[in-house]
Amino acid sequence: MDKLLIRGGRELRGEVLISGAKNAALPELCAALLTDQPVVLHNVPRLQDVSTMLKLVRNMGVTAERDDNGTVRLNAADLTNPEAPYELVKTMRASVLALGPLLARFGHAKVSLPGGCAIGSRPVDQHIKGLQAMGAEIVVDHGYMVARLPAGRTRLKGARILTDMVTVTGTENFLMAAALAEGETLLENAAQEPEIVDLAEMLIRMGAKIEGHGTSHIRIQGVEKLHGCEHAVVADRIEAGTFMCAVAATGGEAFLRHARGDHLDAVIDKLRDAGCTVKPEKDGVRISSKGPAWEHLKAQSFSTTEYPGFPTDMQAQFMALNVIARGASMVTETIFENRFMHVNEMVRLGAHIHVEGKVAMVEGVQQLSGATVMATDLRASASLVIAGLVAEGETLVDRIYHLDRGYDRMEAKLRGLGADIERLTGAAAA
Repeated sequence: MDKLLIRGGRELRGEVLISGAKNAALPELCAALLTDQPVVLHNVPRLQDVSTMLKLVRNMGVTAERDDNGTVRLNAADLTNPEAPYELVKTMRASVLALGPLLARFGHAKVSLPGGCAIGSRPVDQHIKGLQAMGAEIVVDHGYMVARLPAGRTRLKGARILTDMVTVTGTENFLMAAALAEGETLLENAAQEPEIVDLAEMLIRMGAKIEGHGTSHIRIQGVEKLHGCEHAVVADRIEAGTFMCAVAATGGEAFLRHARGDHLDAVIDKLRDAGCTVKPEKDGVRISSKGPAWEHLKAQSFSTTEYPGFPTDMQAQFMALNVIARGASMVTETIFENRFMHVNEMVRLGAHIHVEGKVAMVEGVQQLSGATVMATDLRASASLVIAGLVAEGETLVDRIYHLDRGYDRMEAKLRGLGADIERLTGAAAA
């Protein structure tokens, strides 16, 4: 099992290329299931979850080719097996995104209940209720969602869908299903994330009729058929935010090429309040920070919430910054009930953190010390890397397969900025 060995204490300087967003690429790979014509996606990140999704669609009969430049070519003309088996989706919650497209195009689907990071409950009941409102018959049988259209129907029907909570993957599933439904669908309490806007823009390129994406009310006029398209995946705002926190914690200056400052307003505001200089520029964002953090940065309290608020996917990384900034802070997690699993590992590095329910109280320390730590989920992995970059001595991060699910060659990008970090494999990692 691979590990990362980090020797802390180096400033980060230079330029890093921000990859395409995982949370846009995965639904967009599923959107290719909606048409029998070729779909070309550019800027697709090289991630474990993307590889898993490609295996999944290939298992259905889709032709899917990926080159070294981040381009994926898909053709679902000969899709013969509208099923997502457990063996292929047990490590990836995004597999539920296949349900809407398969049901909309073929009238039936069988999708395993998904797996993924153990960061709390992410129920699929909202997906099921929404698709049932569009006329689908869905049962959960032996760990599978089995869906079909009623006898005599050939298409889903438009509906008003009001979810009990804001759900990103639910909004994406309904968007894709409604694109081929009969009549109008209105999504209320819809998620507003940039990745949803990007998916909607791809669907519009395929011939879908969508209005209001990027707001809480999205209106879709269903069409009988969608065609192929060419589309570039939007830059990953969470990867960009992670590198911003790394630069802020270690000091130095970096230009994040392709990063979208307008997608990171809440994070950038907190970084500026902490004492960093952040400047959106043409085709990227520049961040600079004086080190050491204890002398120049002020800890910031924040609460996670739905977009455009502070993202839960940046909570752990910003906490790593608070750990070595001057002062006390309160971090409140409102999205997932089990997303403080990185706290115990940070404490091993010398952090002072106390958790009470949904709130983590952090008291900044002047210096962290290297230790062996274990990643517990995707964003926790990134937070431990950031902490290791500023810790004195060597930090060994175990179970980094979590990291590989959501970051495209993170250690190589950090080395390009001057970090002393290496991946240990095989006997070296034992």
